[in-house]
Amino acid sequence: MKTKTIPEIGFLRLRDIIDDRDNPGIIPVSRSSRYKGVAEGRYLKPVKLGERVSAWRVEDIRKLVEELGQK
Repeated sequence: MKTKTIPEIGFLRLRDIIDDRDNPGIIPVSRSSRYKGVAEGRYLKPVKLGERVSAWRVEDIRKLVEELGQK
């Protein structure tokens, strides 16, 4: 399997963050678990880039990965 890497700057779409059938995610959770975590405040809310486009800031995902790694 191919490992995903986090870019230095920019935004990540949900497909870049979570697991799917072919690629491991940066954070190994499903789409529904990710959105449930957002609703419960465990994960940051996405930034709206357009009417139907949401993404997360790379720096926020890096910080979350570090926090999850410390637990």
